[in-house]
Amino acid sequence: MPEIREKVDVCVIGAGHAGCEAALASARLGLETVIFTVSVDSIALMPCNPNIGGSSKGHLVREIDALGGEMGKNIDKTFIQSKMLNVSKGPAVHSLRAQADKADYTREMRKVLENQEHLTIKQAEVCEILTQETEKGKIVTGVKTFTGAVYECKAAILCTGTYLKARCLCGEAITYTGPNGLQAANHLTDSLLNLGIEIQRFKTGTPARMDKRSIDFSKMEEQFGDERVVPFSFSTDPESIQKEQVSCWLTYTNEKTHEIIRGNLDRSPIYAGIIEGTGPRYCPSIEDKVVKFADKERHQVFLEPEGIHTNEMYVGGMSSSLPEDVQLAMYRTVPGLENCKIVRNAYAIEYDCINARQLYPSLEFKNIKGLFSGGQFNGSSGYEEAAAQGLIAGINAAMEIKGKEPIILDRSESYIGVLIDDLVTKDNREPYRMMTSRAEYRLILRQDNADLRLRKKGYEVGLISEEQYQALLKKETQIKEEIERLKNTNVGASKNIQEFMISHGTSTLKTAASLAELICRPELSYEILAEIDPDRKPLPEDVIEQVEIEIKYEGYIVRQLRQVQQYKKMEEKKIPEDLDYDDIPSLRLEARQKLKLFRPVSVGQASRISGVSPADVSVLLVYLEHVKHK
Repeated sequence: MPEIREKVDVCVIGAGHAGCEAALASARLGLETVIFTVSVDSIALMPCNPNIGGSSKGHLVREIDALGGEMGKNIDKTFIQSKMLNVSKGPAVHSLRAQADKADYTREMRKVLENQEHLTIKQAEVCEILTQETEKGKIVTGVKTFTGAVYECKAAILCTGTYLKARCLCGEAITYTGPNGLQAANHLTDSLLNLGIEIQRFKTGTPARMDKRSIDFSKMEEQFGDERVVPFSFSTDPESIQKEQVSCWLTYTNEKTHEIIRGNLDRSPIYAGIIEGTGPRYCPSIEDKVVKFADKERHQVFLEPEGIHTNEMYVGGMSSSLPEDVQLAMYRTVPGLENCKIVRNAYAIEYDCINARQLYPSLEFKNIKGLFSGGQFNGSSGYEEAAAQGLIAGINAAMEIKGKEPIILDRSESYIGVLIDDLVTKDNREPYRMMTSRAEYRLILRQDNADLRLRKKGYEVGLISEEQYQALLKKETQIKEEIERLKNTNVGASKNIQEFMISHGTSTLKTAASLAELICRPELSYEILAEIDPDRKPLPEDVIEQVEIEIKYEGYIVRQLRQVQQYKKMEEKKIPEDLDYDDIPSLRLEARQKLKLFRPVSVGQASRISGVSPADVSVLLVYLEHVKHK
């Protein structure tokens, strides 16, 4: 039988947030790329809450942008409300969050993909990964679609999200579809199993969508966006995004809500044992909240618009898999939702994914050369986590084809590094979610300095332009020069200075002090000191922000940088790929088993594997030193 055969460089399977970043990265690096999706209308779809960012996730979006990704630019074009979270706390945990217009976000991202050189979009279900056996093991040679078309390629990237053998559950009603009623991908799992890839089953869920006209907002607290909007992308002009924003609304569940849920737990697929997959701990369903936090009298419920051109409202905080009749009764006990009409029922979704310990930190499979993986298929949750992995997988697929070293970000330089390291070195038994508390070096991994940390890497890879890179170098120089000037500019204890101090509620000077020393005082800031700093030249807002943070937190930053130096020493001690752990006699049996299972690339990575103790690490270090001097 005749068949369609095409030759490309990279095949990306899935066009969600991971797939979009992966395909754009490889295409922008000059490789002929094809991206497959079960539906072209689902490109960059937001099947759960249409928002980007939030605590720690805002950091990821900024880092994606710093490296040359698209997510930050796209949300800047399509947001309807924007808010900086945690502003009452230190800058390390400040996180930007924006509510998107769901339809616009998808439309804009699709437009970017459709107009990207070297990139082809194909609506087709990939059902087989083609490989070839070589002396060094399996290598990817192409992919095959359900209709029989073969696309020969040098690298393939799995970004299947929640579509593999997906089924949606709403009480006793089970539909074998992907999110939002889209077609599930039912054939690829068997091919992956035949390749020796271990598959596991995870679950996630989403709340109902309400008709805005049936909601009484007078019983809710109005939530506004920030007066001054801060962009996600470092290339977005802040003035271009100052616009009128829509409101979101806050209400709460109550004891009556909880009674209805408790009385119907036997009809919940989670508690009836129908659901096989493991759900996310940090984004539980309302059933889980009521059972696990039985002492809590109420839970927050956020009503957020799905977009400007629709009446659909997202009911944040009340995801569920309860039957439709229970959902309606439960929602109608919430203040403001007494007469609500459900447009789309809440549901849970189960899907096939992998334990990411099967991947190198480059996101390439250890046992199949040229096969990469990114996004929820790696056992993570969230659009931002997915996009970050997709970007790295796309870059590294391109690097491998070009014969270059992969880009591997470590825990000390990015949240993306923390995310990927956690996925590939921990036995994740539930969907992984990024949190600021997961980052040991979060004081230096702030969202405000993502460009200073990662822009150069994006430039070296080839995703950041010369113009963008020169702008970064200029910014670095301005920050350094202004900090030096402030450290070397002293003010004395003259009468007008003392009056200035008193007027701002801070103690007077006993001797002369530098402007940098004054900025360290909690009552004073760079802006306030303008009055006694006549030599100051105008500087961009982002430069001033860095100057102030670096001066105010200098002691803490220096301490953390010392910790990073120690960490780097362990990361630099590489472990040979073919090391036989059975040859290390003093290694405990559990450590030997875990090290053989995970195959860490460095001593640092080995030290973070559960079951490998500090004593085991010492034994490993001694052995590696001995081998080196043989």
